[in-house]
Amino acid sequence: MSQNDDSSERIARRLSRAGIASRRDAEAMIAAGRVRVNGKLIDSPALNVTAADRIEVDGAPVAAAEPTRLWRYHKPAGLVTSARDEKGRPTIFEKLPPELPRVMSIGRLDLNSEGLLLLTNDGALKRRLELPATGWVRKYRVRAKGTATEESLEPVRRGVTVDGERFQPMGVTIDRVQGANVWLTVGLREGRNREVRRALESAGLLVNRLIRISYGPFQLGDLASGAVEEVRAKVLRDQLGLRTSEMQPEGDSTGSGSKAGARTPGGGKPKEKGTGKRHEPESGAPGRLRGAARRRGPRLRS
Repeated sequence: MSQNDDSSERIARRLSRAGIASRRDAEAMIAAGRVRVNGKLIDSPALNVTAADRIEVDGAPVAAAEPTRLWRYHKPAGLVTSARDEKGRPTIFEKLPPELPRVMSIGRLDLNSEGLLLLTNDGALKRRLELPATGWVRKYRVRAKGTATEESLEPVRRGVTVDGERFQPMGVTIDRVQGANVWLTVGLREGRNREVRRALESAGLLVNRLIRISYGPFQLGDLASGAVEEVRAKVLRDQLGLRTSEMQPEGDSTGSGSKAGARTPGGGKPKEKGTGKRHEPESGAPGRLRGAARRRGPRLRS
């Protein structure tokens, strides 16, 4: 055990990275007296541990922590971003390739929304990238029924209050008009429930298609609907500041593959489908990414 070794990490984070529980649940386990380190019962989540420490939960040894990993997923419409749905609707975790480890979604997309959803096996990274403090902009291509003008969209750009809830200013541009519909690009720095739909409805627009095209520097690009692609370890190290000891080595897929799913023609990746159910979600510093994290925007059909 160590209190300040550079190679150490908090016990709750270690349990989270080992796939035992979320960091919050791990802290509750510690408070309940369920965790031992080197045979000694611990009562503080502030304890730092190293790879040399022997950790047990309920008397069972904890395996080595999983390397931190991040995936881009092109969520199709019609899937719920949760582990279980009380209405019996299909979830994204039922449709992910079975070879993926236990993963959590970074943020959410509602049932009828589609596009980029980031997945990770690290609860601490999940929380870091969800925080508005990262300053990351989430961008959406939006198709809506109604008439949009620069004047009618100005309140949304300044920030509107809908049903007593104040929304932060959004960047909104009119891309094109197609019959009774208008295509918009919307950017915002927070992710409240149905925020884009509700804000645009206040401007007289009924959203009938919503596609997230980027989350901070990560782009949807040409990733096919339903496909999953892992972000390279080099990107995690260079752009997110993760330590080498926390990451999956380049080229070492440990059975789950660096890529899964499908990419559009030209991507060189065959389609793979799966219905694994071992993936469960929990309830950063921005940077310019290269490689798989930055691709051109998707081609959208009306």
